[in-house]
Order: sequence, then structure tokens, then C-alpha cells
Amino acid sequence: MTDDILSRIRHRGLRDRVVSAEQAASLIKDGMVLGMSGFTRSGEAKAVPLALAERARSQPLKVTLMTGASLGNDLDKILAEAHVTARRLPFMSDPSLRREINAGEVMYIDQHLSETVEQLRTKQLPSVDVAIVEAVAITETGGIVPTTSVGNSASFAILADKVIVEINLNQSAELEGLHDIYIPTYWPVRTPIPVVTPESRAGFPYIPIPPEKIAAIVISNKLDSASNVTEPDAETRQIAGHLTEFFTQEVAKGRMPASLHPLQAGIGSIANAVMHGLIDSPFEGLTMYSEVLQDSTFDLMDAGKMVFASGSSITLSEAKYTEVMARFQDYKRKLVLRPQEISNHPEVVRRLGLIAINTALEFDIYGNVNSTHVMGTNMMNGIGGSGDFARNAYLSVFVTKSIAKGGRISSVVPMVSHVDHTEHDVDILVTEQGLADLRGLAPRERAQLIIDNCVSPEWRDGLQDYFDRAVQRGGHTPHVLEEALSWHDRLRRTGTMKPE
Repeated sequence: MTDDILSRIRHRGLRDRVVSAEQAASLIKDGMVLGMSGFTRSGEAKAVPLALAERARSQPLKVTLMTGASLGNDLDKILAEAHVTARRLPFMSDPSLRREINAGEVMYIDQHLSETVEQLRTKQLPSVDVAIVEAVAITETGGIVPTTSVGNSASFAILADKVIVEINLNQSAELEGLHDIYIPTYWPVRTPIPVVTPESRAGFPYIPIPPEKIAAIVISNKLDSASNVTEPDAETRQIAGHLTEFFTQEVAKGRMPASLHPLQAGIGSIANAVMHGLIDSPFEGLTMYSEVLQDSTFDLMDAGKMVFASGSSITLSEAKYTEVMARFQDYKRKLVLRPQEISNHPEVVRRLGLIAINTALEFDIYGNVNSTHVMGTNMMNGIGGSGDFARNAYLSVFVTKSIAKGGRISSVVPMVSHVDHTEHDVDILVTEQGLADLRGLAPRERAQLIIDNCVSPEWRDGLQDYFDRAVQRGGHTPHVLEEALSWHDRLRRTGTMKPE
């Protein structure tokens, strides 16, 4: 055993539990529930899932797979194609697994990311048989030090019957000390979560479990997958510009300090680009309390705009990962990674007064948002944490480009084909066309503001016509029911929402 491995497994009594990935995978039996580390392509266990998929090619094996969020290194694809995954929750983003889900081959439970371990803890979901957690190290007392994400790893390890730890030698040892593992107290008497600022630390820098629960240790060296965010384009820069102007007005009206409220941004290119746009804003001393720390988080720190960021994972492009890890000690004092039930907890979100910025697939003229389903039927990825934040944030913002698929689709429609966030949870809508502040407005007022400000010009007359005819029929929230989903139906039949 090399010195590097010995320094990573500091509990001497656990060093004899180092086995191959295949040996560790043999602990997993058909029908089991697996809780695996991983949150938005970072910090997932990497060796044991591959061994599990290989075994399933000759020995039928199906499991329920729970993670924090999506997995990297094509693991969801590999497990789906090997027919290992029978049931999946609470989030995914892999195209192959998506096909299996939409074909009804894999049962997918799309959950708010704050809820999974709460339901496990209260036995509303089947118990975790085996937890597989990627780690930087195991401490002298048997504590597990996570890598680039925490996600649900802590509760999986605490609640599981057995734990498999993957020590990843290519994850920097400097990650130790980054994490704050706090588990909420249990019913019937629960104490408040002691997180009162993004900088607050309330728990341990490792996952505290009895060392005897660790049944196997596997040595791995595969890096996280790079994020696939794209560079800001003209439309996302316009969206960022509209938001910056709006925030400037809010500060001028005394509704927010010059440092704004703590920021949350969903995963993906649009949200990342919007955050990147704050580099050229007048705001200083920014903080973040979010799920995923993306390239824009570190760009804002480098620009001297952001002073602290709290998240549940770090997910970066290849170039940004290399740059950040080379200077990680410079960033470490400005960062903390938490369990996702804390990063997304409604109590904390409401207390900190977050500005939540998330992405919509589509929204309708009354402010209802669809984040998950294409044409109301086919799952895209999942709701993720957007609902945790939207309902409880100081400001709930949803952003999207006003058109999609080369202009064949309007992202603003008469009625969304699936509702993830009702108009009650949406404060601000932004496209490259403009911004609609829906606070304090009745449905008819919201509709006109959205049509005027957020809709692409070639679609504006059609939405105005629909709304005018709906108003003639009357009602608090007027609709022409037989036409409410006609734009989607036209897209299904002709490949475009444009009139025939």
C-alpha cells in the first residue's frame, strides 16, 4: 500500500478493507436500494458503478438508484444500457437514461432535491441497503471526507446498512476542510438549522459514521466530468443586462443593499451566463447560497465581485477546473459545501432572503413555469432544486430565451403543457426581450406585462390575440380552453408552433 493511500486512509483498522471494485460490487444484490454520491456531474462514485454494470451483463441485476442529482462519466448511460437501473431518483440529465424513462422502462421519481433524504429518514421511502461514497480521505475516527460534492452522501452513509468508500487519489487532498456536514435533528422535536449567513458552519468537516459500517474501500483515480456550459451569447448577455438594470432599480428604491441578497443560480448555460453578467455590474461584496458552484462563481471571485459562496457541489468546465485547483488554497476560505437538504432547505432559504435565478423550458402568459417536460409528456431532466428555492426565496426569478429550435417554438405560450412552478411562486420573468415584474399584479395584469415585455416580436400578436379573446369570455384567469394547448398540438403535428 503506497504512502499516498496510507495518508488517505488514516483509520488504521480500515486499511485491510481495501478491495477491488469488483469485490466491492459483489456486496450489491438484485433488488437492493443504492444511495450513491454525485451531484451535477461531480463527486460521484466512479469505479464500483462500472463494475456493477459489467457484472449485470452476465448476471441480471436491477436496483433502485438514489443520488444527489445527475452523474458524470456517463454512469447513468452505462447503468441504464446494462439494465441495472430499475428505479431512479431524484434527478438525472443523461439522454440514454431519459429515453428509458420516457419509454417506461425505468421508473423515475422526480423530486425536489431537499426532500429525498427527509423521506428516507422518516421511512417514507425504502431504506438504503448500500451507500457508495467518493471520498478524499477517511479520518482517524472513520469519518468520510467527501470530494467535489456532498449532495445526499452524508445521509446515505448514515442511514445505509453498509458503506462502500471510493478513495479517489486524483481528487485533491486540499478539498479536506471544505465541507460542513450538518444533519437536521429528528422529529418530534426539531431545532432550527443554525445557518444564518452563507458563511455559517454548523457541522463537521467529514461525514461522521461508525467505522464498522464501512464494508469495503476501493481506490479510484478517475476525474469528474467537465461541465458542458457554453460561453455567454448575445441573448444571455441581454438577459443579464435586464436583470442588472432591475437590481439597480431595487437598490435605488431601498429594497436591497448594494451587495444584493445572497444569490442562487440553477445549473446550466443560461443561468451560468446570467451570473457571469454580474461581473460588469455595479454590485460589490456579493455572496452566494446555492446548490452548484459553476464557472461564473469563480469568475465573480476573480473579478473581486463575490466574497463567499456556499453550495453542495463544484461543477466546472475543464479549463476552469484546472485553473481553480491550481489555486485552490486562494479560494478555499471563501467556500463551503453542504448536504443538499441544507443548501436547499426552505427554512434557510427564507431566512437568508435569497435571490433565486432558475431556468424555464417555457412559461405562460400568467406566469406558470414548466421546467421539466417537453410537450407536457416527455421528461427532460427534472425539477432539481428550483422548487425548493422558488417558493421560499426573497425574489424568485426565471430566465429563458424567448424562442427555441431556430424560431420554430415560442418559449412563452398561452398555457404551459406541464406546471412545475405555479404563478404563486414566480416573481420575475426574463427573456432577451425584456423583464416582467409580476409582484403585486392580478392575472390579467401579469398577462399583458408578459406579452409586452418577454415575447419575441413574431409571436407577440398571436399571444395578444389569444389573450384578448380569452378576456371576452371572462374569468379571473381568462382562457380559451379549446385553444389553450393548440400551440403545442400544432408543434406536434407540423414541427412548429407557427400558424399553418
